[in-house]
Amino acid sequence: MSKESDKIKVGLATLGCKVNQCESAALMEDLQNNDFSLVPFHTIADVYIINTCTVTAFSDFQARQLIRRAHRTNPQARILVTGCYAQIAFNEIAAIEGVSLVVGNDRKNQITNLLQEENAASTRIFTDDISKQTEFLSMPLTRFRGRTRAFLKIQDGCNSFCSYCVVPYARGKSRSMVTSEVLQAAANFVSTGYKEIVLTGIHLGTYGHDLSPATNLAALLQTIIHRRWNTRIRLSSIEPKEITDELLELFPNDDFLCPHLHIPLQSGDDKILRSMKRDYNSRFYGQLIENICNRVSNIAIGADVMVGFPGEGEEEFKNTFNLLKDLPVAYLHVFPYSERRGTLAQKIEPKVPETIKKERALVLRNLSVQKRQEYASHFFGKKLKVLVEKAKDKKTGLLKGFSQNYLPFLLSGNISSINKIVIAQTEKYQDGKIYGKIITE
Repeated sequence: MSKESDKIKVGLATLGCKVNQCESAALMEDLQNNDFSLVPFHTIADVYIINTCTVTAFSDFQARQLIRRAHRTNPQARILVTGCYAQIAFNEIAAIEGVSLVVGNDRKNQITNLLQEENAASTRIFTDDISKQTEFLSMPLTRFRGRTRAFLKIQDGCNSFCSYCVVPYARGKSRSMVTSEVLQAAANFVSTGYKEIVLTGIHLGTYGHDLSPATNLAALLQTIIHRRWNTRIRLSSIEPKEITDELLELFPNDDFLCPHLHIPLQSGDDKILRSMKRDYNSRFYGQLIENICNRVSNIAIGADVMVGFPGEGEEEFKNTFNLLKDLPVAYLHVFPYSERRGTLAQKIEPKVPETIKKERALVLRNLSVQKRQEYASHFFGKKLKVLVEKAKDKKTGLLKGFSQNYLPFLLSGNISSINKIVIAQTEKYQDGKIYGKIITE
């Protein structure tokens, strides 16, 4: 084992989704196991790694900013760029001053070896045609640094090709982790003391469709239930058509499966949904949300919604607003449309001006604030199970955490409650959070 001062220092920055966060956490573990030393990204390092996102033009801009910041911090350092932006724009990234290595999504598990072996002066590119990737890329992970909840990536890639989305080109076809590996990975997190595991993927609802024999997300969850682990499971984003009766039947036991679903809508206008190449209409979505709320008590439903898609006029936006206003959703994630090179939407007209996108985004974000407060108000004076996180709230100094139905809590209490699921009494709602006190641990 090398002395700490002799180790190669690595700073890592991550942009984008939970899948990227999972992969970065696994990479950090692999680097540490191979005698690298992890340091904060903004400090002097020998190597900087940027794990990029490319969902929006702003994501690309952030990646370029981080590359340039790393080069300014230490012009002699090697800079390795990976992730979705690196997968689809490797030549563009390789041309940026300071970049030494560009590594595609299908090579992320090789990064530690590349850093140990690669010392070439010129920029090297390690990417393949990801559309030909058929195997799930496993990156073993036992612990999330600084996190109370563990994220477990069980699926990668997407076959949908929505007209606005570049992700299938960056992630390839849908691929699933075999069930036995999912169970082993989850068991590792349980043995390490995690009280919540978030199952995540690029297109989570298609989990298992590519395996032989084929399976599905509900069957996987049933298998996990039989393990009777003292850990709750939360699902990340899942598409409307993939929420089955079989899946909904698992929710009543909220000690196991958190009553929380994030279901992308994107638009509440049928013409826009068709143009987006989404596989449902507004009526289907509305009926789905009502059905879920009738079947699963206290469930929190979040929705992704996009504003300013080409062809979205005032009437189309109004249809989206009215649908969401009347639905029992708990919160919204609002995104202005961002044109992505090579997607079908790039050719659709008319374009929506940026000023109008911003105005519409603000309207829906204000609606989200109202929705959050309305949903939270149902729980005033009630008791909920809250997982207390390691880090305290910076503003108040109080403990913080999330209930099983994804309500953000601030709690009075002491550090003995950290990483425990406690019973909390709700007291008031302020600035997007519920204030409460711990009743029992």
